[in-house]
Amino acid sequence: MLQGLLLVLALWASAVDSLRAQGVELATLKAARHEGRLELEFATRITLPKAVEDALQRGVPVYFAARAEVYRSRWYWRDERVVRASRSWRVAYQPLTGSWRVGTGGLHQSFNSLDEALAVISRSTGWALTELAQLDADSRHYVEFSYRLDTSQLPSPMQIGFGGQGDWAIGVERTLRLD
Repeated sequence: MLQGLLLVLALWASAVDSLRAQGVELATLKAARHEGRLELEFATRITLPKAVEDALQRGVPVYFAARAEVYRSRWYWRDERVVRASRSWRVAYQPLTGSWRVGTGGLHQSFNSLDEALAVISRSTGWALTELAQLDADSRHYVEFSYRLDTSQLPSPMQIGFGGQGDWAIGVERTLRLD
């Protein structure tokens, strides 16, 4: 009886750990003033669910998006959005060459493994959000940051019925106060 209970607890703990392991974990989020600009630096740890990894292996491109919005705090009204910035990355498997391709804008780079490709898209340094002149020196500001798998850019047939599929809803959000 006790061994059966221990086995059930071990299986339950394993299932909880695997659920925790899938998704995006924010390791670093920093904002700094540098050369007259407000710059953002972030680093994430991405663990893809099995369904997403299977789609990638079958040649379906997957998009990741980072968004940062800078707000000015106001006590008398809703906070004012000063700036909105976003970046996106496209990850795709190239079956003919057996390589992984990462694209951002018009730039593309190839990698030998999915882990190498994910390492590139999981961090950014020196991301210029705005000029410091746009920020009111007498006000408090904060950054709302999000990083997620962008399912809106998947092929249309794959988007049908995504409402209840938690495997594809991976991401992280944080708010960072600027001092």
